[in-house]
Parts: sequence; structure tokens; C-alpha cells
Amino acid sequence: MEQLQIQKLQQELKTIAYDLGADVVGFCALDNQTAKIAPQLNYAISIGVKLSDAVLSTIEDAPSFVYFQHYRTANALIDNIAFRLARQIEKYGFSALPIAASQSQGKNNPYRGVIPHKTVAVLSGLGYVGKSGLFLTEKYGSKVRLGTILTNLPLQRELPILENGCKDCTICAKACPAGAIFGQPPTKDGERNIDPEKCSKYMKEHFQDVGRGSVCGICIKVCPKNQLS
Repeated sequence: MEQLQIQKLQQELKTIAYDLGADVVGFCALDNQTAKIAPQLNYAISIGVKLSDAVLSTIEDAPSFVYFQHYRTANALIDNIAFRLARQIEKYGFSALPIAASQSQGKNNPYRGVIPHKTVAVLSGLGYVGKSGLFLTEKYGSKVRLGTILTNLPLQRELPILENGCKDCTICAKACPAGAIFGQPPTKDGERNIDPEKCSKYMKEHFQDVGRGSVCGICIKVCPKNQLS
């Protein structure tokens, strides 16, 4: 497929995503990051939806009921956008697999999804993974939820890959009630900078009365990068 034709299709897909409610959209080739479930789909679209400032302001030392509902609504919106984009890609004559915003591989690997949304978003040039383990964009900071569409449409990255911008900041690590954030950026070899099991266990033990204890949001609330938007 010619480069100009690919660029045209990417612009069409971005327009659809933005019209449906996405706030950031990026494209990339996955190289060695392909999902085991679909290794033939080695390109991806990353989409992000910004969370509400007013809703995040309701988080203090625990998540609020409105944040839990907002979190679920954002996930539903992302899933809808991904589903619609996948259908559009199929109309172009290519394969597409939408990956749910909230995902895991079940009991055997509960803290990893089919493919990490953050990995795809980084490869798309939309931002970087901070010390909190959250994905941060330049415009919205950590106030985004992500989704992914895998495809064999030969997409091209349009944005440069960004360096980690946390520098010496450790506000998220100090604010985490579970002590699950190490205060270090993730390493290039994929070593995690948070303890997801400790995070999950704390939420289930302390936030059971808020949406089944499956969300927290404190690290999002305190991130100073959010002041940029």
C-alpha cells in the first residue's frame, strides 16, 4: 500500500476516533511487542480518553463513588470507540482486533492484559510511563484511560517517542496508601516500577465499599503533570 494512501486512511481513522470522543490517537508498528493472541496483527492504534477534572477532585484519601462510575463509563466509551474503529478497518479490507480498556489474562496472570495499552501508547508517541506506572501525556498528564486496536493495516507512527518526564518527582510514591510505587521510572528491559499485587490487595481490603474496591485513583489525583492541562 502506498504511503499517501496509508496517511489518508490514518486521517480518516483519527477523525472517526475524535468524533466518537477520543482525546488522543496514535499509530505504530509493534515490532517484537505483538500480542500472542494475534501475532499476525503487528500494527496498532492507541486511543486515550481524558478523565474529568471535577470527578478527580472528589478523590481524597480514598476513591469516591462518582470516580468509580466515571472510571467504568470511560472504559465503556473507549471500548465503543475501539469497536467502531475495528469495524472501519475491516471495511478497508484488513483485520482488526479491539482490546478492552480494562483487561487481564485471568487468574493465571491477573495483572497483565493481552497486550499492555501503555506499551502501544508509548510506541505511538502519545506519552510515557511515569514512576507511578501510569501513562502520562504532555497535554493531559495522567488523566487518561487507554484502549488499543491491533491490525494488519500497515500504520505509520506520526509522533516522536517521548522520554520519561518525571525527573526527580516522587509525589505519587509518597501518596500511594499501599506503598506499591517504588518511585523509579520503568527500566528499558521491562522491569516494573510498581507492585501491582500490593496495589490490588490494598484496594480490595480498604475500598470495598466503593465500587467493589477495584479502583483507587490517588496517584492520578496527585500527579503534578495534570496541572499542565
